[in-house]
Amino acid sequence: MPSEVIQHAGKPATALPGGFDPAPFLKTLTHRPGVYRMLDVGGVVLYVGKAKDLKQRVSSYFRKNVSSARIRSMVAQIAAVEITVTNTEAEALILENNLIKAHRPRYNVLLRDDKSYPYIYVSTADRFARISFHRGSRKHPGRFFGPYPSAGAVRETLSLLQRLFRVRQCEDSFFANRSRPCLQYQIKRCTAPCVGYIDEKSYAADMQRAVQFLEGRSDEVIHDLVQEMEQAAQALAYERAAQLRDQIEMLRQISARQYVSGSGERDVDIVAVASEGGAVCVQVFFIRGGHNLGNKSLFPRVPDALAPGELMQGVLGQYYLEHKPPGEIILSHAPVDQPLMEEMLTAQAGRRVTLSSTVRGERARWLELAERNAREALHARNASRAGVTRRLEALQEALELDAPPVRLECFDISHTRGEATVASCVVFGSEGPVKADYRRFNIEGITPGDDYAAMHQALTRRYTRLRENEGVLPDVLLIDGGRGQVAEAEKVLTQLQIDQVMIVGVTKGEGRRPELDTLTLSGGGGSLRLPSHSPALHLVQQIRDEAHRFAITGHRQRRTKARTGSPLQQIPGLGPRRRQQLLKHFGGLRSLTRAGVDELARVPGISRSLAEQVYAYLHHDT
Repeated sequence: MPSEVIQHAGKPATALPGGFDPAPFLKTLTHRPGVYRMLDVGGVVLYVGKAKDLKQRVSSYFRKNVSSARIRSMVAQIAAVEITVTNTEAEALILENNLIKAHRPRYNVLLRDDKSYPYIYVSTADRFARISFHRGSRKHPGRFFGPYPSAGAVRETLSLLQRLFRVRQCEDSFFANRSRPCLQYQIKRCTAPCVGYIDEKSYAADMQRAVQFLEGRSDEVIHDLVQEMEQAAQALAYERAAQLRDQIEMLRQISARQYVSGSGERDVDIVAVASEGGAVCVQVFFIRGGHNLGNKSLFPRVPDALAPGELMQGVLGQYYLEHKPPGEIILSHAPVDQPLMEEMLTAQAGRRVTLSSTVRGERARWLELAERNAREALHARNASRAGVTRRLEALQEALELDAPPVRLECFDISHTRGEATVASCVVFGSEGPVKADYRRFNIEGITPGDDYAAMHQALTRRYTRLRENEGVLPDVLLIDGGRGQVAEAEKVLTQLQIDQVMIVGVTKGEGRRPELDTLTLSGGGGSLRLPSHSPALHLVQQIRDEAHRFAITGHRQRRTKARTGSPLQQIPGLGPRRRQQLLKHFGGLRSLTRAGVDELARVPGISRSLAEQVYAYLHHDT
């Protein structure tokens, strides 16, 4: 286990601008391997690094002639350095990537890939096994296949499995309560084991073939099916033989499309890096059991121009900290310390992991494909960012702003005849949607259907919090509505003493025609109708539509929850177990509402005071 030693220095005359004096600190440093963290005066981690020799590596930052402008800028901000000594350099590498993920330092390569990848799960412990989509912990009994690059790739494979092998994918609760086959049986996507239309042995054979297919053993499946087809033909079971023939043909087509020639049956990842104009794209291809499961584009944040080997080192360390590495990883560039990286990945996987950057033949062609995908994804991203920039500049011109807006927020209200009112707030920046900053507000205590009051409450809650927490205010505040909604927004911002935000109402055109949308400006700025081809109008409409979508989704979720939830859930102190006890004792909610306080208090676990609360709530006696 690593042991931590924290080193700080005072502020003598020879100290750096950040107040850190390296000389006495470096004298005490150990030559053992470990991890170092550079901190600024506020205690914020600037950089995390690992070293085989801590003294030698950390000393290199404080030489007089450091060529890197990035390092000089970082060193000037250092106020303290923290050290964690480890037993091995590989252990230091793992700890380094854990700390980078935890602190997200400004001067490290940051790979934003926190979302876990999906898998296909086979519940082998069930009598009639189920194949399903899975994301998260893989500790359940059964088998997992993947990872797949996206949920869409998993769903496509599940659809293929249904067509090929007709195995069930329904939830266990649905499966256990069937009295007749569901639609999947009617459209020939399931053999209906739930109602006994297939025996356990035959179903197990179908499931075994499905698992072989997921393992990349399609040739074995085809061979078995050919033999079964011949036996069916010899027994004059021509309908069954024709069914098997069609299944074999479909399997051959799918295998030909998915198979990666030359990869054998090994699991391989292909990782390619491309950079352009300061932006970086990492492309990961997933090969499992000889089949290409698809690819994923990642866009890490890189603080400065780095050599490809340094970039690959940072990417691999962070990516495989979260994802179990396969037996082989083919790389577009070798990491700066390939043996150490292999040692770390081997420890992560629990088996030997090989890194290859010089490959030939078929593997070289697949690596070239990954590199081309990385370049094209980066080009598309840069083009998209350029498009957003052009739209922001057009909006600046249309609204006569001093500079292009950096942050835009848009609010919308959604309800059904006043029920379950929800307000949404979506945020756009210079690179498009900033989904981490999206918010929803459940509106309470207003007259149902009063959109002005709903907007007033949502804006007040939003910007009161921003003022209290010193959050980032938008340059432009978009409101779905006209002059009335804009006036309500002006009232809120005036009360909160916010006067640097321009408010723009967006009113749908006659017949909901987008080209007739009208902008209503705050401060008596009048109305504005932009040309239908205006990039500024397209940006406003995109943000307004996103706010509308986000509001409707929240409203539907709230309405569904209200209609399916029990009214007993609203009673303080009445948890799930006591609710169940009450309903079980009285046989349902109707009988429960007829009970008096004395009857309620006789239920085990229900005190007199709680019985009075339940009675008061059910009879609105407040």
